[in-house]
Amino acid sequence: MASLGSDRAAIRERLVDLAQTIAEERGGAGLTMAELAARANMSTANLSRYFATRDELLEAIADQWFQPMVAIMEEVLASDLPPRRKMYEFFARRFLAMRVKWQADPVKLQSHIETGNDHFEQVRSYIDLADHYLGEIIGEAMSEGAFAGLGVDETISLINQMVSPYCALNTMVMVMDRLSEEKLARIIDAMFDGLSAQDRGARAVTGLRAA
Repeated sequence: MASLGSDRAAIRERLVDLAQTIAEERGGAGLTMAELAARANMSTANLSRYFATRDELLEAIADQWFQPMVAIMEEVLASDLPPRRKMYEFFARRFLAMRVKWQADPVKLQSHIETGNDHFEQVRSYIDLADHYLGEIIGEAMSEGAFAGLGVDETISLINQMVSPYCALNTMVMVMDRLSEEKLARIIDAMFDGLSAQDRGARAVTGLRAA
């Protein structure tokens, strides 16, 4: 016989799935606890046994969405790949997972993205975790001489800007048909081969020149 804890977890999971379905139907528009309770054929009082607040529900939705991405990142970090290859896998595997979702149903993916945009506080911790894991890879790369003269935080910021189409979902969905693993690999190679604190002449000395 299933335990009460496992029953509760299963009901919470079904409620999260239903909440996601409602959001998809509305194109990412807001969701109320009363609406979820009605669709689940339960009272709001009964719903509160599983999610005391709307924020708790939204956190569960974010957790369901991001846990596969967290698993990918942790698997890459635990691997014995060299830093350059590890950096590529860190971004490529998540990009491929999102591309599969986009190919299956771009409208559904867009609704999830809009929900995340509307509730960024529930998403922020996963972005911070990704930066933390990226920092670990950067630290490994720096120990082998990459990114000379740069600090870890500055390198995280630079790399995120350079690969944003492959990890920032708002950008990714706009240019998905122009993204590829081959292009990402070239970007990663360019970073490892050239990204450093050295000024090679691109920075202006006396200000921008008029065209």
